Amino acid sequence: MLLTTVTAAAQQLPASADTAAAPETKKSAKPTEQIEAVLVTAQKRKEDASKVPLSISVINGEELQAAHINNFADVTRAVPNISFSGASGSGAGLSNIEIRGISSAAGSATVGVYLDDVSMTTRNLYSMGSSEPKFFDIDRIEVLRGPQGTLYGASSMGGTIKFISNQPNLKEREASVYSETSSTKGGGTNYTVNGVVNQPLIPNQLALRIGIQTGHESGYIDQVSPTTGNVIAKGINSQDSSVVKLAMKWAPTRNLSITPSVFYQEVNSKDIDASYLDLPKNQTSKLVREPGNDRLLVPSLTVNYDLGKADLISVSSFYQRTFNRTQDGTTVNNLGFAVPATPPGLAEAIGALPSAVYLQNQVRQFSQELRVTSKPYDQKVSPFTWLGGVYYANLHTNVTDNEPIFGLNSTYAAFGANPADPGQLGIAFPNDNSYFSERHYHTEQEAVFGELNYYFMPNLHGTVGMRYLQATDSLSRSGDYYWNGGPTTSSVSTKSSAFTPKVSLIWEVDPNNTVYTSATEGFRLGGNDRPIPASLCASDFSNLGIAQAPTSFNSDKLWSYEIGNKSRLLGNRLSFNAALFYIQWNDLQQDIQLPGCGFDYETNVGKAKSYGAEFEIKGKPTANIVLGLSGGYTNATLSSDVPSLKAHAGDPIQGVPKYNASLTGQYTFNLSGDYYGFARAAAHWTGSSHGTLVATDPDHSRPAYSTIDASIGATFDQWELTLFVKNASNNDKVIQRPNVQSISEGYRVAPRTIGISLAGKI
Repeated sequence: MLLTTVTAAAQQLPASADTAAAPETKKSAKPTEQIEAVLVTAQKRKEDASKVPLSISVINGEELQAAHINNFADVTRAVPNISFSGASGSGAGLSNIEIRGISSAAGSATVGVYLDDVSMTTRNLYSMGSSEPKFFDIDRIEVLRGPQGTLYGASSMGGTIKFISNQPNLKEREASVYSETSSTKGGGTNYTVNGVVNQPLIPNQLALRIGIQTGHESGYIDQVSPTTGNVIAKGINSQDSSVVKLAMKWAPTRNLSITPSVFYQEVNSKDIDASYLDLPKNQTSKLVREPGNDRLLVPSLTVNYDLGKADLISVSSFYQRTFNRTQDGTTVNNLGFAVPATPPGLAEAIGALPSAVYLQNQVRQFSQELRVTSKPYDQKVSPFTWLGGVYYANLHTNVTDNEPIFGLNSTYAAFGANPADPGQLGIAFPNDNSYFSERHYHTEQEAVFGELNYYFMPNLHGTVGMRYLQATDSLSRSGDYYWNGGPTTSSVSTKSSAFTPKVSLIWEVDPNNTVYTSATEGFRLGGNDRPIPASLCASDFSNLGIAQAPTSFNSDKLWSYEIGNKSRLLGNRLSFNAALFYIQWNDLQQDIQLPGCGFDYETNVGKAKSYGAEFEIKGKPTANIVLGLSGGYTNATLSSDVPSLKAHAGDPIQGVPKYNASLTGQYTFNLSGDYYGFARAAAHWTGSSHGTLVATDPDHSRPAYSTIDASIGATFDQWELTLFVKNASNNDKVIQRPNVQSISEGYRVAPRTIGISLAGKI
């Protein structure tokens, strides 16, 4: 099988190139016989990825487009030891990402997500997942495994994912277009259209880059009547998206550049990608549709100034995410059990009413980072290189939750009763609302960080790093109505600090072989809990042996130990990257569910460990053939009992496949003139995992699954035409069964999609 490579081993730029300004090679250029290098900014300076002492995977923009990698789920299948929970299919912006087994649905995020130098990382909330910028006009995606607490701070304890945008080119005009049309089995027509223009306004001084994209994904899940089984609506999980990117670069002198930029994205999902497992494949009989509107706005200002012996970088940014969505609350808000038997028929009528959960999420963050970086190592100048900086962030997160039971008051009136009467529910339902909650989280943090490298000799150097952080976290909440136990207000605030060190050693055995080892600490900030109404949850508290739920939880920390190598062999025709890791994780932030009353709270319980390995191999037996093989192994388990979760030492951490692998490759062949053709394919395998610590939960055991993608096409002049297929075998295995609102829901891999794309320079 002919395969396409998408891992860090598939690096596509010369090591001395500037990824932001390097001119594009024509598609018809003669393929090189050697594996080329790529620059990364994992350590906040441009470096050859093969010389960085940590495990990195890189997917460049051309590979994203060629392999039709469109979302986080696609990335996790292509990169070792990274996984997702919630499924890309649970809806846009609802996935949580895990790296190397550091997985938690509670507290702060475990993986940092960055757009260039701007953090888009938010806490774990039931109402939303990680931010997911569309892979549009991206230079590369960098996946940094292991804790990145020194340079990226809190919530990068499992690793960091960086989306690096293409920057304005001061020298050359560039214009590109891309269009794609496809059809999904059981669904309809999908399309994506985008265009990018880069225009120097003053050559070598001022340039503007503009990009626009619009797209539509057809749905493949049908809504059916719960009584007749007839189809009510087809393809309810369709999605529309639009993206606008603006960036300007001004270089008034050789030493100074100023780059303001704006990223805006809107994704409208008509429903989630969940189907009911007791119905025919890809059908649901929900009473309430679950649409979502997810908007990202990221303006930033980056200033680079060459001080002579060092570089000064300032990044000022604002990040805003507004995510409004609806959940079907018919099951969780069912009041049939609480309604008295008289008048006859009332309880049954109330129990049959539909209910919605209206969630409004807003995240706003201002951040400022200022850092100074020494020039690259020069043994004639100094045995030291260094980096130091300060960071400030002010984060506000608002979550508003309204849950009406449609027709409740009118149904009561039809039976001549009133829900507020003492003999009934004893509480009013204004506008049919059964629950209201408004939460405001505010986190403010300041940090100082730095790294110092000492070269014992030109091919052997060590790094020590640290970050010291202080943070204040507060939660203000108001709630009301039946499921809240009446009107309540609360406010709680906590302070925390953390010191995270890092030590690494790297030895360049020769120009083509490097080995490294490191010990690093990662952490997450603590936080606060909403109050739990004792009137509704007293029996749950009694079962847990507590008087009430805690009002806050503390930071959790881990230590990670890693050893790895990065080699180029056979005259640079073969690259091999591999790493071994061992992680100790203490005081895990965990979510405790109260089954009797339906509430939950977050607290610190238990210890865990994770160990494993990953490798990436890329080979070029000829200039026209590229083969890649990558894989990962992770064994992540609790190392102590957690009675409140009914979990025991040795139980697997949720959401972590023990194995994953990817086999990829590409074959190019000459056509007439300067044109050539190509054939690509990729096979991805994801091992089994556990979606929850609770053995009786339907999502406890997640099966292994595989996907196969392929494409064939040709280039002519500046154009590339491709015919592609994703999930060629039409694998329809249920891969996750999260218990969100109904235990009968499940997520499958998106059905087979066949399409055609055209990309070109104009």
